[in-house]
Amino acid sequence: MSRSTRALIQIAVALVLALGTGVLIFMWTSRVARQPAAAPQARTVAVVVAKADLGPGTKLTADMLQLRQFTPDSRPSGAFDDPEALAGRVLGMAVTANEAVTASRLAGASVMGGGVSALIEPGKRAMSVKGNAVMGLAGFVRPGDRVDVIVSLVQGRGKQDEPITKLVLERVKVLATGTQLQASSEEGKTASVDVYTLELTPEESERLALAATQGTLNFALRNELDTDKVLTTGVTVTKALAALRPAPKPAPSRRNQVRVEVITGGQTRTLKF
Repeated sequence: MSRSTRALIQIAVALVLALGTGVLIFMWTSRVARQPAAAPQARTVAVVVAKADLGPGTKLTADMLQLRQFTPDSRPSGAFDDPEALAGRVLGMAVTANEAVTASRLAGASVMGGGVSALIEPGKRAMSVKGNAVMGLAGFVRPGDRVDVIVSLVQGRGKQDEPITKLVLERVKVLATGTQLQASSEEGKTASVDVYTLELTPEESERLALAATQGTLNFALRNELDTDKVLTTGVTVTKALAALRPAPKPAPSRRNQVRVEVITGGQTRTLKF
């Protein structure tokens, strides 16, 4: 084999190797270009949330809670990162499933027992009165509502006892109906209850106790945004029956009347004009 032939063979082999190397490099770069770039992982923080809906007055246990990951900028203010730190605390407000349990949703740290006592504002008292479907507006009075309390009783006035109905409390908060501390989620539920628990000042408690023992109570449901103070004089039987009566017709006036006596034979007549 001549020297020129060997040179040609070496050149051909080099070209084949270079071509193969080029093809392999092209295939590798194409495969890398088709692969999506890995997204950078966002930093997260653990936040304690409720496993299920929890009502106000609920005493928390670790089994009621779980951890969820939040981004630092979405972490609610006052959130916790350890379920054990909330064990034994009492909810002052309702918390829904997967909602963060924050400090603003909790009753004070000194409140250790659940139930109605955790919902009472400082300086107020919880007082229960016996009720029925009529008092509770056929079930439409629910925990959290505001009501006016009206009493009907017999008021002694000397020898005559006259029934009277009077507004005695207004904008009173309903803490519980029966044993329920929060409104039912079932729309249209109108079951009656035996007891209504109201949040009152000590003076209002005395007024309600007297009204409940001496007369018949009724509730008037009030709009939460209606804060106007209402003063009434009460209504008696006489006032109630006088309502919606037409005004009495005025008696005919006798002023400027002209009388004329007409004498006919032996008869005398008086004509008025």
